Amino acid sequence: MASAWWRCLIAAALFGAATPLSKVLLSGMGPFTLAGLLYLGAALATAPFAWPREATPRPSQANVARLGGAVFFGGVLGPVLMLAGLARGAAGSVSLWLNLETVATALLSWAFFREHLGGRVWAAVAVMSGAGVLLSLSSETGGGYAALLVGLACLCWGADNNLTSVIDELSPAQTTFIKGLVAGTVNLALGWALESGGFSAVRAASALVLGMVAYGASIVLYVTGSQQLGATRSQLIFSANPYIGLVFSWLLLNEAVQPEQVGAAALMASGLWLLLGSVHAHAHRHAAIRHTHLHRHDDGHHGHTHPGLAPEVEHSHPHEHVALEHAHPHVPDLHHRH
Repeated sequence: MASAWWRCLIAAALFGAATPLSKVLLSGMGPFTLAGLLYLGAALATAPFAWPREATPRPSQANVARLGGAVFFGGVLGPVLMLAGLARGAAGSVSLWLNLETVATALLSWAFFREHLGGRVWAAVAVMSGAGVLLSLSSETGGGYAALLVGLACLCWGADNNLTSVIDELSPAQTTFIKGLVAGTVNLALGWALESGGFSAVRAASALVLGMVAYGASIVLYVTGSQQLGATRSQLIFSANPYIGLVFSWLLLNEAVQPEQVGAAALMASGLWLLLGSVHAHAHRHAAIRHTHLHRHDDGHHGHTHPGLAPEVEHSHPHEHVALEHAHPHVPDLHHRH
């Protein structure tokens, strides 16, 4: 599980750097165009890893529907709304408003995806959301319209987070590639049709590279961690990205450092402490199932063997689970959706 935490944290660092860097690129292109290039960059980064080495079954209709929702909300709507807000507000303020994604993910996962949230997790959500509110109140907001746009983007990404965390027949690289290719193409076409003015080849190349690193690599790392930790816990770790965005805003855009930001960072740390201390354990039953996802053989749920492969090595392939009933501490991953 420790590797899943690190994946989400690195994903947060990469995505956090994208906000101030995108602010720079927005001076020469519109939000649809930039969103399209960023997600096409993500598709380019994941293309070499998206195709399986051996034939795999066609995804079920349920997983196709989940992927379609993730593409629409997380790939098409979310980035355009965020970039439109970024064009109207300060990069630091937009970075801070991205904390709302944690709240949106938690509420949607509890309401629609049967994810259990204990008292410590709810407390962590409240504390970390409060940190974002504190910071937002103490900085230049850029106006209520910018805040509304970013808030709607966070709602879209909250839906995306929950949908991708339960896709079990496609790898994170495959879901990211499909999302990037489809959403990137759609938004780039809309940008050409709706946004006036050209942009330089240097800016376009910069946007593609930024998309490869901050969206492609970040999304794959996040989705992999999310499938092992559950949507809410992985999102709480990923919610460090606004603070990373703040640091880059200070360094790249010369935005002012405010004392309240230090206090909010302390709240953030206390929220992570609450999250790390949450324990959920009870007797539960697993139904027989066949699916594909990243797994290891020392977790108590994957008893099949591979000659020459150590139990702690993570790998992905189609596999079957027999019906099983046991009790142990667990998080709401692909095997625990009660």
